[in-house]
Amino acid sequence: MGTTETLPSSCLFFTEGSSDKEYRAWIAETDGGFLVNFAYGRRGAALKTGTKTQAPVTYDAAVAIYDKLAKSKTSKGYTEDTAGTPYLHSDRDGSVSGVFPQLLNVADQDAANEAISSDSWCMQEKFDGRRMMLRKSGDTVEAINKLGLVVGVSEQIAAAALAIDADFIIDGEAVGDRLYVFDIFECRMTGAHVNPHIRETLDRVGQDDLRSAPYRDRYRVMIDLIANNAFAGPIGPVHSWVSAEDKRRKLAELRADKAEGVVFKRLEAPYSPGRPNSGGPQLKFKFVDTLSAIVTAINDKRSVGLGLHGADGLIFVGNVTIPANHEVPEVGAVVEVRYLYANPMLFQPVYLGVRDDILAEECVMAQVKFKSDAA
Repeated sequence: MGTTETLPSSCLFFTEGSSDKEYRAWIAETDGGFLVNFAYGRRGAALKTGTKTQAPVTYDAAVAIYDKLAKSKTSKGYTEDTAGTPYLHSDRDGSVSGVFPQLLNVADQDAANEAISSDSWCMQEKFDGRRMMLRKSGDTVEAINKLGLVVGVSEQIAAAALAIDADFIIDGEAVGDRLYVFDIFECRMTGAHVNPHIRETLDRVGQDDLRSAPYRDRYRVMIDLIANNAFAGPIGPVHSWVSAEDKRRKLAELRADKAEGVVFKRLEAPYSPGRPNSGGPQLKFKFVDTLSAIVTAINDKRSVGLGLHGADGLIFVGNVTIPANHEVPEVGAVVEVRYLYANPMLFQPVYLGVRDDILAEECVMAQVKFKSDAA
């Protein structure tokens, strides 16, 4: 196929009652062949992204996958339209970025109490969104998910990133069309007016790569770069609390507001991509219990079966009802579920959505809080 020929793409919409959904699909050319990518979600919000091809395929194979995908949506009532939320994607969507995030282990109550009492740890609110790193270089902005893959990004977030006079890689959580930023690990000032606090920190570290710098320095650079810019809305910093008094007060407020949880970060720790085998310098403490599970069956009345990997293979852990404003996921999809406890089936499970940034092999029984562990 010639590179000048337009690759197939589609933009589909579904509106019924309170549902107002958007689905985009496109074929992207990459090294070694073609990918079939998609983005979906509520119209007007940041779309979740994924791919139907884990590895490049031939053009004919990509077209066959794309046609089947588009047909499956139109058969469910989706129609073409020229309206919709501006959403940026490129032919690099689904490709490996070379950038990987620092991942967190779960803190138990004892670890949380220790972090709250120590001024060596800061505390931040844990937002219920999608992990997203942004890499800005010149006039190019790429979003990267927790698997290290390039994904689409809303035009609002991309425009806000382009307004910052620096090249950088920031790390945060995307909730709708807003990115809550909690870290930065590369920063190169490009504007005529350089923030003196940022320059002082970069000079002290001795390089633009901040991964080896302590978190307190990275956080200061992030605040100076993000919070002190003239724009507001699409990109904003996550606030931190350090003193034991402030952490206890804010923890009580967040619980009362029914927040998802908090994150504790050791202030002197560097940025370390990947997840430690246990513990680590960054820990999450959740107020509600959630897990990622594999869809094992599609049942009647908008319900699906869930499975988790155990010592003897895939273990059935119950069913969950799919709300009317969500599509029923396919067998094999990874989904997020909130639940009260397990005994051994999940008790009061609530469907939260598909997780295309989590691998099936991560869906293990070790996630589960059983009734004997329940508070």
